[in-house]
Amino acid sequence: MGKSKPTKKALDSYTVKGTHKIVKAGDTVLMRASDTEKPPYVAKIEKIEADARNNVKVHVRWYYRPEESLGGRRQFHGAKELFLSDHYDIQSADTMEGKCTVHTFKNYTKLESVGADDYFCRFEYKAATGGFTPDRVAVYCKCEMPYNPDDLMVQCESCKD
Repeated sequence: MGKSKPTKKALDSYTVKGTHKIVKAGDTVLMRASDTEKPPYVAKIEKIEADARNNVKVHVRWYYRPEESLGGRRQFHGAKELFLSDHYDIQSADTMEGKCTVHTFKNYTKLESVGADDYFCRFEYKAATGGFTPDRVAVYCKCEMPYNPDDLMVQCESCKD
């Protein structure tokens, strides 16, 4: 007689080991990189489930940093900029380090102060092709570069640009 496949049970939430942080589907989290020299990866939790042995897995959708994308980091990319990718994965819940917040670009630029766990996203990224959505953003200033929220910009008094 063959072994029966272990059943998986969907979980509403999970407490990150070593913290009191509770994560749920839809939350963004920091995932430990196997290379301890690298910063943690950022992912959006799609689903949390446990198997019969109570091993907890998280189904995630990865965010990429500009340097992880085709074309790499550019002058207008902010230090805390991420791209929401079409790369999905299943990871052990033990690799989660904690929660973080990925803001829309507009909301990020309105933050009073940016915390260590604050990021922003203004592009979706197709990992297989290296394509971005949207494929262009508004440009500002004489430099004709997209706005980098890390750089100081001065507004013209007459045209308000």
